[in-house]
Amino acid sequence: MTSREQWSAVDDYLVETAIRPDAASDRTRAATHEAGLPPIEVPAGQGKLMGLIAELAGARSVLEFGTLGGYSTQWFAAAVGPGGTVTTLEYEPRHAEVARANLDAAGLGDRVQIRVGAALATVQELIDSGAGPFDVVFIDADKANNANYLDAALKLSRPGTVIIGDNVVRGGRVLDDSGTGADAADVAGIRAYLQRQGDDPRLDGTALQTVGGKGWDGFALAIVRDVEPGVAGAE
Repeated sequence: MTSREQWSAVDDYLVETAIRPDAASDRTRAATHEAGLPPIEVPAGQGKLMGLIAELAGARSVLEFGTLGGYSTQWFAAAVGPGGTVTTLEYEPRHAEVARANLDAAGLGDRVQIRVGAALATVQELIDSGAGPFDVVFIDADKANNANYLDAALKLSRPGTVIIGDNVVRGGRVLDDSGTGADAADVAGIRAYLQRQGDDPRLDGTALQTVGGKGWDGFALAIVRDVEPGVAGAE
């Protein structure tokens, strides 16, 4: 058995024993794949972890960069509870359409606003409109813009906001900034994100490597300790 096969088998065991995602999240994953969307949603264990983080933070509002079929969105929507809201930003209209159907089928659609378009534009609309502050922010869109998304997230945060950045290891490629093309841009975006998280005095965070059925990756996690005057969470 290869390492990847072993990681996948352990993932399956953990799902069956400790994680136990509900039937609605399983249906969303299946419907997303049946619709032809790429199978790049977060694993069940990470989805449930993010939902638990949102619950532990007492989150009533979540901002998500990157919707895909709504799998991670659904975990957040369940966590914020009735009256809570998830605002999710998705570039592809087809992805937004599938996500909307999945969230409605799960009975959570009334908690979720999907904003379609380039995330840098739609998040700026949120900033300009005075939206926020959000309690949790999940960044899982195009990696080249990760640092820009983090900057925007800070403008929509308050002290205590939790910010999660996904896919920050990418099979170890985060160490190699010598590539070319789209992958190089993604790596550069991830490195800039991690450097920004570490350098910014408003943030206190960590980053973890993960292995599983999707391979070797990781995520960053930070809490906002302070915000700039004049933005959504400032007093």
